[in-house]
Amino acid sequence: MSNAQYDGPGALSAIGGVRLIARRELATRLRAKSFLISTAIIVVFICGYLILMNFIQNSSSSSTIGLTHQTSALATPVTSAAEAAGQKVDIRTVSEQAGRKQVADGKLDALLVGTADAPKVVVKKTLSAGLTSTFHVLAQQQAFSQQIDQLGGDPSKVQQAMSTAQLPVQRLQSVDKYQVQRIVLGVIAVVLIYMSLMINGQAVAAGVIEEKSSRVVELLLATVRPWQLMAGKVLGIAVVGLVQMVIFAAVGVGLGLATGAFAIPAGLITGAALWAIVWYVIGFAMYAVMLAAAGALVSRQEDANAVVTPVIMLIVVPAVIGWSLIPANPDGMAGRVLSLIPLFSPMIMPMRISLGVAAPWEIAVSLVLSVALVVALVALAGRVYRNAVLRTGARVRLVDALRAA
Repeated sequence: MSNAQYDGPGALSAIGGVRLIARRELATRLRAKSFLISTAIIVVFICGYLILMNFIQNSSSSSTIGLTHQTSALATPVTSAAEAAGQKVDIRTVSEQAGRKQVADGKLDALLVGTADAPKVVVKKTLSAGLTSTFHVLAQQQAFSQQIDQLGGDPSKVQQAMSTAQLPVQRLQSVDKYQVQRIVLGVIAVVLIYMSLMINGQAVAAGVIEEKSSRVVELLLATVRPWQLMAGKVLGIAVVGLVQMVIFAAVGVGLGLATGAFAIPAGLITGAALWAIVWYVIGFAMYAVMLAAAGALVSRQEDANAVVTPVIMLIVVPAVIGWSLIPANPDGMAGRVLSLIPLFSPMIMPMRISLGVAAPWEIAVSLVLSVALVVALVALAGRVYRNAVLRTGARVRLVDALRAA
């Protein structure tokens, strides 16, 4: 095994060397079919998800009920019964003959025939669960009104008194009417960050191993220093991932607002998208330098899993914890503490920000700690990369790579 190392001055300035490598990565990866295909697939997924969500919102639990002229007086009772059953109904007045035909054709979900005092329900085959609950409530209301009428009371006044009767509610915390959509928005943001880190982060390690196995790295190090090569590779691939994230954010925010899939104010959605991009950049810098150092420890792609998997688990575990913990208890102590820990922050803090439960001081602390960790990891990973990138043959032990040249 060759123990050659490099720490020469390089022929370019520090910034010039990093820029050269970054441009090389950008030129190669932005034109790659894998980048274009993966970006197109995720954009299609985002569009399909938002369109489906909008369709479900517009068509959820809505039924069409026909009333004949003899049962038209039931329009208000049917509507109130549907509301009590948590259903949405569209009432249409038709003749009995036309109504029966529309039921048979599937244009009406149900038709009420007979009289207002003794209605009958006509359906094509069976009633949906929602309409079953609606007509059950209607039958109870009619039976109740008949009993009141027999006792000499006024059913309409009793029904009015019952509909307006309620107990006062004192809330200890304000209710966020956008809570569900905020959760969906937060989960989408973290999923996109996770996917981009997994795809582009592993691309860093694969690129390092490829250059090392093909000995291209030796040619590159004739011009730039090892830390410039590592920094340029990480920066170039980071920009590629950033381009993807901006595309995803623009498509998601634009289509979500255009279709009405998100009823959240545009400012909240835009803010969540911008924070997702910020945390992607921080997260990528954090994990990519570790993956670059890990890739420098081996000389063959077949050995990559052994060194890359531990770093990948640092992405997977926080993501899984975030998806399972934060939506269930957005402002819980566990989520608040984990969102401040740098290795967890890129996955958990964007979700808490989307939900509106992250305090400004928490965001500031997590940013400071995460940036501090990135600085420390850059120094540590740079040392490993410098001492291992030119060693060929068997896998380099991490302890050996950390030793001074």
